[in-house]
Amino acid sequence: MINPIEHARTKDASSKYKVEPYAIAADIYGAGNLAGRGGWTWYTGSSSWYYIAGIEYILGLKIEKEYLRIDPCIPRDWKEYLMRYKWKDSIYNIKVINRNQKNTGVEKVLLNGEEVENKIKLDGSNKVYNIEVYM
Repeated sequence: MINPIEHARTKDASSKYKVEPYAIAADIYGAGNLAGRGGWTWYTGSSSWYYIAGIEYILGLKIEKEYLRIDPCIPRDWKEYLMRYKWKDSIYNIKVINRNQKNTGVEKVLLNGEEVENKIKLDGSNKVYNIEVYM
């Protein structure tokens, strides 16, 4: 119920909700013909916290002082997922592989095929980097 995507799973539900399914509404109307409609989605700041929860704490993309680190906390049944991160003029293609059905814990990180520490210095010099993260 709290997750806004639940209000947009079908065309009918989305038409009723009428606000962005990726932003948490400050209120949901409960009476009359407006029942189920969301409101005030960008007013509360909840969207930014929702973004942080999803990107940083679930998918695990952490950027600190021009370093990239991946530290996911995901459902065990997620086999893999992809992210693309742009920093200045460079692109970071990130693939997280969860063959061992773990919730957390990074075992190995490859940067362009070479094993590296899970703390990658960001470089904005118009390059493409491929990162594989094994859990």
